[in-house]
Amino acid sequence: MADAFEDEMERVVTIDEYIEEVEAEELEADLVLGGDEGKECTYANGYMKRQAIFSCLTCVPQGNAGVCTACSLTCHDGHEMVELWTKRKFRCDCGNAKFIDFTCKLTSDKDSENIDNKYSHNFKGSYCTCGRPYPDPEAEEQVEMIQCCICEDWFHEDHLGLNSVNEIPRDEEGEPIYEDFICQKCAPTFTFLKHYPSSIMSRPVLENAPQATDTNPNVTVNGSAPEANSSTDPKPNSNSKGKEPMNDEDAKCKLGKDINEIFSGSEIPGTMFLSKKWREALCRCETCSTYYAKSGVEYLIDKEDTIAEYEKMAKEKRMEKLQQQEGAEMNFLNKLDHVQKIEVLSAISDMKDELRNFLASKQDSADPSRPITSDDVRGIFDNLRKKKQRLL
Repeated sequence: MADAFEDEMERVVTIDEYIEEVEAEELEADLVLGGDEGKECTYANGYMKRQAIFSCLTCVPQGNAGVCTACSLTCHDGHEMVELWTKRKFRCDCGNAKFIDFTCKLTSDKDSENIDNKYSHNFKGSYCTCGRPYPDPEAEEQVEMIQCCICEDWFHEDHLGLNSVNEIPRDEEGEPIYEDFICQKCAPTFTFLKHYPSSIMSRPVLENAPQATDTNPNVTVNGSAPEANSSTDPKPNSNSKGKEPMNDEDAKCKLGKDINEIFSGSEIPGTMFLSKKWREALCRCETCSTYYAKSGVEYLIDKEDTIAEYEKMAKEKRMEKLQQQEGAEMNFLNKLDHVQKIEVLSAISDMKDELRNFLASKQDSADPSRPITSDDVRGIFDNLRKKKQRLL
């Protein structure tokens, strides 16, 4: 009976553990939002390479409009929102002609329509070939989905057209070892990938036995080997598309054959899992680059399109923000004289001690699961006030 009671008790955490959990949640949010603090509408930035997008079903129930982070917070607070994670080449729709009698509170002067935006059933809250929502209210257990790097739809693992979910490349601990996934619907455009060395494809660990030597000497890929140190990676030039500068090696076709003739064949590939840094192996010759553009996938040779680059940018913005906050705190302290600094630091120390003592007493109380009330908070500050009076 006592064991059952202990199982029902809430997990007790320390202040340090709580702070770590909060910081982890903040980092996760920053990675999804790309470091966007949600203060300004992104419409003026045009069709951004990648940004977090939300669909407001309260304003546009048809699900054919998307808004940026700032507009989701300022213009659509309290509305029925669908979080779409990130979308590429998207411009904020908030307040345009699709929003009847509704004007964006942040940027009112907008075109009536963003003609280059692309929408899918995701904007209606539906995902995968099964068209189910996420989270699914009818599902006994919420199953994670994976995103196609081309159409950006999300799929359940058992709806990928595979014979078994065991065909999904994972390591011994069940963690994914592939970088990108291309769904069955998008795969026909990428028949040419089958003509690259087999190491460009990611395979389940049990299938990663030594393979026959690849016959195409023009292509080098990292396969599923550990990712190289980013500090040694070639840096992109500063052009608007974020592509690597063209050199003699890029001018030579890595495929050794016309990519357009490859596509015209009858071979139709199924679901694809691509290995780490597979995009770096793609040919960038004029013929192949023209094919990418014609197929609407020129972003594949744009390093800034990748989720990894997006999250790297988010981490850099987060570090910059934390450094600015730390700098502001130091500037504040530097403006104080010696006595004032001691008083501020002492007050901070007293606050920490009081919180620590309160949590310790709560844990040792008869009912440690009792919620913290406003009276508890007032009690903490009353104790701090009494301590200060004693010192005076």
